[in-house]
Amino acid sequence: MRILVVEDEKSIASFLARGLKEEKFAVDVAYDGEEGMYLAEINAYDVMIFDIMLPKKDGIAMCQELRARKINTPILMLTARNAVEDKIDGLNSGADDYLTKPFSFGELLARLRVLLKRTTGNKTSVLKVDDLQLNQLTYEVQRDGRPIKLNTKEFMLLQYLMLNAGHVISRTMISEHVWNEEFDSMTNIIDVYIAYLRRKIDKGFRKKLIRTVRGAGYMLGTPQ
Repeated sequence: MRILVVEDEKSIASFLARGLKEEKFAVDVAYDGEEGMYLAEINAYDVMIFDIMLPKKDGIAMCQELRARKINTPILMLTARNAVEDKIDGLNSGADDYLTKPFSFGELLARLRVLLKRTTGNKTSVLKVDDLQLNQLTYEVQRDGRPIKLNTKEFMLLQYLMLNAGHVISRTMISEHVWNEEFDSMTNIIDVYIAYLRRKIDKGFRKKLIRTVRGAGYMLGTPQ
């Protein structure tokens, strides 16, 4: 899952980025509204977090412009103000939720997970494909009851494949949702991580779950 954070207070932006990365998200950070708009328009994010009070372009204007351009990625608005009118303005601009500073990281994370469940259609924290199981809250992965240890990037890649089980996922789609803005499209890093996952997920099992679709990308499970 990939998140865009647009926050001009660098201490808060750093705190959010660090916490979200620890929670297995790929994170891009912008410090003003214009940079945030640029990233939001050229990249595919699963959710975006905007502060309302931003230099160059505020969060409400960003939200309005993105919605006008049919970019419907869930948006969580942050602000130090707590007036009812400000909350109404944020939601009327097209934001999906609103959080007033100061807030706990746990509350922010809970709200993000609700937004992600709403957009992916996934109503449970546990993803299952055949005998493979991934818990999005505890980060535990097992196949046929056997625990599988994954690093952060392996977990993110497997989670994305499982959320799209039965569908072909291209390398471009993987790079957009699993890696951040620093991803080098000229490398073979995606193929390398797919190979890592195959060794951990499929090795020793008669049924192989990760499939290569020649010329198209990868698929987890059987076609839908």
